[in-house]
Amino acid sequence: MPSISLKGKNMPESPIRKLVPYAENAKKKGIKVFHLNIGQPDIKTPEIALEAVKNNTIKVLAYSRSEGSEEYRTKIANYYKKQNIEVTANEIIVTTGGSEALLFAMGTITDPGDEIIIPEPFYANYNGFATSSGVKIVPVISKIENNFALPPIEEFEKLITSKTKGILICNPGNPTGYLYSKEEIEKLAVIVKKHDLFIISDEVYREFVYDNVQHQSVLHNFGLENNAIIIDSVSKRYSMCGARIGCLVSKNKEVISTALKFAQARLSPPTFAQIASEAALETPASYFKEVNDEYKSRRDTLIRELKKIKGVKVGTPKGAFYCVAELPVDNTDKFSKWLLEDFNLNNETVMVAPAAGFYSTPGFGTNQVRIAYVLKNEDLIRSVEILKKAIETYNAL
Repeated sequence: MPSISLKGKNMPESPIRKLVPYAENAKKKGIKVFHLNIGQPDIKTPEIALEAVKNNTIKVLAYSRSEGSEEYRTKIANYYKKQNIEVTANEIIVTTGGSEALLFAMGTITDPGDEIIIPEPFYANYNGFATSSGVKIVPVISKIENNFALPPIEEFEKLITSKTKGILICNPGNPTGYLYSKEEIEKLAVIVKKHDLFIISDEVYREFVYDNVQHQSVLHNFGLENNAIIIDSVSKRYSMCGARIGCLVSKNKEVISTALKFAQARLSPPTFAQIASEAALETPASYFKEVNDEYKSRRDTLIRELKKIKGVKVGTPKGAFYCVAELPVDNTDKFSKWLLEDFNLNNETVMVAPAAGFYSTPGFGTNQVRIAYVLKNEDLIRSVEILKKAIETYNAL
């Protein structure tokens, strides 16, 4: 029998999606599943984006340019200008979601065997992107006990070797909701310039920041024009996860010209989705104010309710719409599967994402889960009620 690749064998399963079959089986039994496992907002997609597709008169659904249509990229540049990020259309490549932008970034700056430093826990698919690119992740560990604050920036410098090509951050962070301060970005800027490294900043949750704190982009005034690569997406910003449109942004001309070759190899991003995403840029500021207020309310509800469960530790997110909770159970992989296979409370259960998959350090996160607060407040309250009873039942087995 022919054998599959070692790379294929090493590709990690998604901690977010691997339990889907169990959830589907639970639903077939008539059990209601509260989905806290995935960052799929229940917020309505802006009508303007949907109408742009419905009312389009395209006769031939043709390829777009590999870097995305010039009109759309120009409008993206205008969007960034409102965020105090000065870039041009030629410094933007439209991608099939932020995921492809990350793959292009890794393909552009690394060779097999190179290293990327990433604070952990981190977005689980960074593990997959690194594996498919032959890149080694070098983790900088943050802990729930201090709300996943970064360790001293100097800890990053200790990890730099001749194989280090860059630092990857998610700001605000998935899965922790951690938000980087101006001082932290300044310190990272000093390190990457000193060691001639890239800094990749995944900023897809830019709009979702709470408690009157300002988001800091790596392309604000930190002098990182040659070092910085921004990863972005319409998925969460406009609740358009299914559009699969993102972008890679850099003022480094060599980064853009190299990433464009990867873009040409996959031909082009989807045309209809670009039309919807271009229209979404006209979404009024009031939309984001309402959405942000809603997520802040949900965050406060979730954290308050989780803290009522004996033995649960939880960090308080400053951005995005996730939190990591430490549960008083032996193993959250096992527990999360059990929730769907063997437990229900009045025909209801919850689906969470076991957090071990958000770490690259073996053995870390085995008693933690990521919870996405993308459900309305009353559903979050009910979900935590179910979780509380589930923990009691599971530990009594």
